[in-house]
Amino acid sequence: MTQRGPAEFTPPPECPVFEPSWEEFADPFAFINKIRPIAEKTGICKVRPPPDWQPPFACDVDRLHFTPRIQRLNELEAQTRVKLNFLDQIAKFWELQGCTLKIPHVERKILDLYQLNKLVAEEGGFDLVCRERRWTKIAMTMGFAPGKAVGSHLRAHYERVLYPYHLFQSGTNLLALDLAAKLTSFVAPPGLEECLQKASVDDVNDEDKEYKPHDLLQRQNIHIQPSDTSAPARRAKRMKTESGCVKSEGGEGCENRPNLRRRMGSFVAKPEPEQEVPIQVKQEPVEMKEINPEPEKSKSRYKKNIPPPPVSMVDLYVCLVCGNGNDEDRLLLCDGCDDSYHTFCLIPPLSDVPKGDWRCPKCLAQVISKSTCRDYSLKSFGEMADSFKSDYFNMPVHMVPTELVEKEFWRLVGTVEEDVTVEYGADIASKEFGSGFPIKGGKFKVAPHDEKYLRCGWNLNNMAMMTPSVLTHVTADICGMTLPWLYVGMCFSSFCWHIEDHWSYSINYLHWGEPKTWYGAPGFAAEQLEAVMKKLAPELFESQPDLLHQLVTIMNPNTLMAHGVPIYRTNQCAGEFVITFPRSYHSGFNQGFNFAEAVNFCTVDWMPLGRQCVDHYRLLHRYCVFSHDEMVCNMAMKADSLDVVLASAVQKDMQLMIKDERELRDKVRKMGVVRCELFEYNLLADDERQCVKCRTTCYLCALTCPCRPGFQVCLHHAHDLCSCPVSNYTLNYRFTLDDLYPMMNAVRQRAESYDEWASRVTEFMEAKLDKKRNVTVFRVLLEESDQKSFPENDLLRQLRLVTQDAEKCSSVAQQLLNGKRQTRYRTGGGNSPNQLTVEEMRSFVRQLYNLPCSLTQAPLLKELLNSIEDFQQHSEKLLSDEVSADSVSEIESLLEEGSQFDVCLPELPLLRERLEQARWLAGVQQAENLVSNPCGLSLDSMRRLIDRGVGLTPHPSTERTMARLQELLTISEELEEKAQALMKARPPESFETLSSMLTQVDGVPAYLPNCLLLQDTVNRAKGWLQEAEDLQVGGQTPVLSSLSDMVLRAYAIPVRLEPLDQLEVLVSEVQAWKESAAKTFLIKNSHFTLLEVLCPRWEVGSSLKKKMRKLKGECMSSGKKKLVKLDSMSDVERALSDSKDSASAMFTLAEVRLKELESLCALRAANESKLLPTADCASLKVCVCQKPPMGAMLQCELCRDAFHSVCVRRPSDPLDPEAWLCPLCLRSTKPSLTKIQTLLASLQRIRVHLLEGDALRYMIERTVSWQRRAREVIDFSLMSCFQRGENPCQDWGVSGQEQSVFYTEQRCIPLQGLSSEVEELMVEGLLLQVSVPETQQLYRLLLSGPPTTDTSHTEHPPYLTPKHSSPQREGDAITSAEKKAKRRMNREEAEIRDRGMKPKSKKQRMGTKKRRERKAASVSASDVSQSEDSEEDMTQCPAENCLQPEGEEVYWVQCDCCNRWFHMICVGVSAELAAEEDYMCVTCSTTNTGRRK
Repeated sequence: MTQRGPAEFTPPPECPVFEPSWEEFADPFAFINKIRPIAEKTGICKVRPPPDWQPPFACDVDRLHFTPRIQRLNELEAQTRVKLNFLDQIAKFWELQGCTLKIPHVERKILDLYQLNKLVAEEGGFDLVCRERRWTKIAMTMGFAPGKAVGSHLRAHYERVLYPYHLFQSGTNLLALDLAAKLTSFVAPPGLEECLQKASVDDVNDEDKEYKPHDLLQRQNIHIQPSDTSAPARRAKRMKTESGCVKSEGGEGCENRPNLRRRMGSFVAKPEPEQEVPIQVKQEPVEMKEINPEPEKSKSRYKKNIPPPPVSMVDLYVCLVCGNGNDEDRLLLCDGCDDSYHTFCLIPPLSDVPKGDWRCPKCLAQVISKSTCRDYSLKSFGEMADSFKSDYFNMPVHMVPTELVEKEFWRLVGTVEEDVTVEYGADIASKEFGSGFPIKGGKFKVAPHDEKYLRCGWNLNNMAMMTPSVLTHVTADICGMTLPWLYVGMCFSSFCWHIEDHWSYSINYLHWGEPKTWYGAPGFAAEQLEAVMKKLAPELFESQPDLLHQLVTIMNPNTLMAHGVPIYRTNQCAGEFVITFPRSYHSGFNQGFNFAEAVNFCTVDWMPLGRQCVDHYRLLHRYCVFSHDEMVCNMAMKADSLDVVLASAVQKDMQLMIKDERELRDKVRKMGVVRCELFEYNLLADDERQCVKCRTTCYLCALTCPCRPGFQVCLHHAHDLCSCPVSNYTLNYRFTLDDLYPMMNAVRQRAESYDEWASRVTEFMEAKLDKKRNVTVFRVLLEESDQKSFPENDLLRQLRLVTQDAEKCSSVAQQLLNGKRQTRYRTGGGNSPNQLTVEEMRSFVRQLYNLPCSLTQAPLLKELLNSIEDFQQHSEKLLSDEVSADSVSEIESLLEEGSQFDVCLPELPLLRERLEQARWLAGVQQAENLVSNPCGLSLDSMRRLIDRGVGLTPHPSTERTMARLQELLTISEELEEKAQALMKARPPESFETLSSMLTQVDGVPAYLPNCLLLQDTVNRAKGWLQEAEDLQVGGQTPVLSSLSDMVLRAYAIPVRLEPLDQLEVLVSEVQAWKESAAKTFLIKNSHFTLLEVLCPRWEVGSSLKKKMRKLKGECMSSGKKKLVKLDSMSDVERALSDSKDSASAMFTLAEVRLKELESLCALRAANESKLLPTADCASLKVCVCQKPPMGAMLQCELCRDAFHSVCVRRPSDPLDPEAWLCPLCLRSTKPSLTKIQTLLASLQRIRVHLLEGDALRYMIERTVSWQRRAREVIDFSLMSCFQRGENPCQDWGVSGQEQSVFYTEQRCIPLQGLSSEVEELMVEGLLLQVSVPETQQLYRLLLSGPPTTDTSHTEHPPYLTPKHSSPQREGDAITSAEKKAKRRMNREEAEIRDRGMKPKSKKQRMGTKKRRERKAASVSASDVSQSEDSEEDMTQCPAENCLQPEGEEVYWVQCDCCNRWFHMICVGVSAELAAEEDYMCVTCSTTNTGRRK
């Protein structure tokens, strides 16, 4: 069949992976024994240590140097090697002929010559196939398509390439037979599927590929006889040292083919051959002697028939085939042995002399390649390995997937077209370079925290020789078995299929590096694996029966699995262990550069297999690493200290050993051997006591003969010692049979203690009823087994299991009895997964009585079971009744009782459901109860109840209640939504709409917040409307604060209120009036409010006590109310707000005025006193800056304090005499009286009681009163001046500088000689926030000098009233100026009588009540006597046809001539006309007209 690419590799299943805990990891042998039942089924397993187990790397890296094995991958695979063996034989044959052969191609595919040769042989040979014309059948069998004459091509290739080789093998003369034998000795190298074709043959395909022989036999030094196999890889320390002994592996040597040169007929001197380097593989001395002399013997044998040479040296060379020296030009001279051959005498004959070197068949059979192995350090090997892998896969080494490497490895192993060579540092002795694990006394210094690894059982230096390991009884250090071996791998480096020596365990630890891929087969499949490999590659096993023990053969796991062999795999990563079990075949390869360490160990279970392995080795004639019999005897001699389990195994092994030994000695004795001799074989090295036939290490006895000193045979091969008579043989024995029996008995006694213990265990386990023992007895048996280290067998495991079960049952029973476990009812959790059901508890009780031991809790638990059954009956009765809210307590008591049982009761979930239902019904009843819940059932409560009810188990009672709640919730939500919509409606709904909505809410048994809010809104709207109605009907003047409060409250009521618009208009008019008044009075950026400006000042100094106290007493005697505390603006505002009428407000403001005058007089006196000439100017603090006076100063006319001219604003015109007020005294713009009266009139039209209005009315009345008094003083001063003939404008007084200690920049009123009445009058005029001409006139008058009060000049006091005037003075003639002044004074008196002086042309609103209030205000505000006109005169209108208007308010107008008051409606004057023009009555108008005429 044509060569095809190998099928893609399918990874076998994974082997078990174990991750022990720290407790399990503490004892490696106990852990391995624990996992053995699982792991031995797969042959290999992987163990991951705990993450914190990280031993330090202790190997001496600098000293580590090694020579690696050279491995050609395709030479390792068994089936590939069979093909290559055949192809190499063909290649050697054609190379012998001096021809270069190439690979034939058929249908553009390389022809598989091995299969072609095999099929032709199966069909009967070349001649038979040709006669019966079977070439087409062969072509179809090889996979070629029919109908293309492929059969003829196959015949031509076979005839040209293979048929001459078969002729050569059949032979036609002696030389041909000898040559055939030599060719057969070459086991061709595995790894190439190229067939060679002779260059001189016709029809050569140009595409044929040249085939290069592998010379596998010569590189491996493998010979035909089984006894001549390579030397053992492992030897005991006691064996003699042999140089160059290393473990052989396929492809160790490097190929070094000899250089063949062509020899012509003439003699040419042959240069000396190159010196050969011996291969470091142990050889038997006899084997080498059989090969080397052969050329010389052959040469001498043929040259004996040749006559002596004549003259020429050329005549000495004759053909060894025909014996003639003719045709010298056709005579070939071998470059190896100088033998001569004719080209036409060779088989097959050569047409031409071959080019290059040529060797005869004899020399060709002896060519071996020279070893060119390289020595590596660990660093250089790693660099080489990483470079190889990265170059091969063309990516960084750590990025190559393990799956890709695995598939590529098996592809390379199975192909003959690619020849990949790798190197493997295997079997490096750790004793020389140090182990990777730290050891005691080693060169590696261990850190204190790493000292635990020195004693750790998983340290491979300790594992093989630990007490549980049988190898501790082997006295020698076996490298690789009891001493670890090191392995340094690279990518593709592999270890072939093999089992460990003596079928022992092995453990491999990967210290670091890339993974190592393992394949393993279980021990029970070992013979099956061997059979499959022998079946698939019989040619290899025919010549080498122990091929699998040479570690040079590998086979694809998929192939083995296809033939039924169970194979498992794993990837061993750094820090992981891989354990192989006895007789488990395993192989694998490395993924890359890594460092591993391995060692063997044997446990007790291995003992039978160990003896079986020795018998197997005897059949294969394979050496033993150690003597199994010697190890068993060593253990038997230590019977007293031997482990009981091991003693039992040793006793069984010794029984077999003694039985075989007795039979063999009897057999030898019957043969005639009579001479016996005691011989201590344990003192000899292992290689000195091997059986000559089977190579078994002898220990108990052996046969020797004097003819062959140093040689012996085992008793199994007594006939193979020598040809001497048997009587000459000597039986050398180590122990007599009488010595062996006591040793076995000692071991038996040690093991019998276990047997006695086992019998007691069996007796107690099988006891019945009342004969059962307590569980304490079983614990004592377990403790005894632990003390005596009894074997871990089924009986002990059963005892431990029964004891554990009994203890668990006792613990569970006690727990059930104590009721310690909390249930769902208590903790809210579910049932425990380990909780027993009632049925399980019944079974558990039965189990307690069925245990091999007795428990005290069993009868108590039976009683508990009865209580549980009673609980179930009660629960079933309760669950069958109707759900009721009154059953909550009963259900809770049942649940409490059930929770005490640590048993899974099916009634408990049903009771919990019933409890939830009863609690829910009770919750509904409580929520609907008006006694406990007066507000009623809220929406949230209904929703919560419904949500809880949804989660309940359905029941008719709960369903009915749920439906009722849902219906109530739906109605309630609809009402709530409607109420909320009405509340949020924009524009708001009417009062009637909201009231109609409330009628729907009546009768709904629920707490509806929005409906209650709607009810509250309707109630508030109803109250507001009633209040608005009372305000309109009551006839009282509303107060602004109450109006604003009503408006604000109306805004907060989401109802459309009809009177609200009117109130808003009224409030807006008041606000507009206040803004207008503020613009009129307030200075820009003033910090005073309008009310503060309009009211008298309250915040200044002390008082003129006597004067003010007198005035206060008069006011209190004539006032309507008691004085209150008025110390701040808030107090004044509160007092005004509390006033019930205008009279009360006027009284309050009059009281504030008194405080103003009192405090201001005290302030003026204090300021004047500090400015006296005697004062210390440096200590004074004046002005707003509170610094001493300096330079030009300004003095306030009101507070009399001094101010720096640079700190305050100067007078606009210093020459114009005008009173200068400081910034603290100047509070407003001081508008004219006309503007103020206009503001008051507009406020009266609004008909709203305002605090600012009261203050403004009082200000007007105060201003009018002050005008009258100031007018009297001014008129009096003018008349005095006219009588004396003085100029009233002249400068009277002394300069202000004489009255002050500093220089004042402006003129000030001199206070010297000024009466207190005049000064108070001037102060009050300056306090007025109204601009009247009398203020300036009085100021100019006083600025010139104080008016005289001397009685010599006038008989009137400064303040004249008609009451005090003299009758004599009235009767005297006066001047026109005097008349004018008197008329003015009379007018003022009339104004005082009217209690409400108004400016000219100003309309008056007056009634009886108002006149009384004004009269009271005038009395309280004036400090002089008022006229006592009757109220009748005050209410009479002088008009001829008085209409006598009635009502709360009547408008009046005053004549500017006669000063009489008239009703506006009676004289026909409108309010606008009275406000804009002067009014003159009819009488005065007529009089003035007559005078004018």
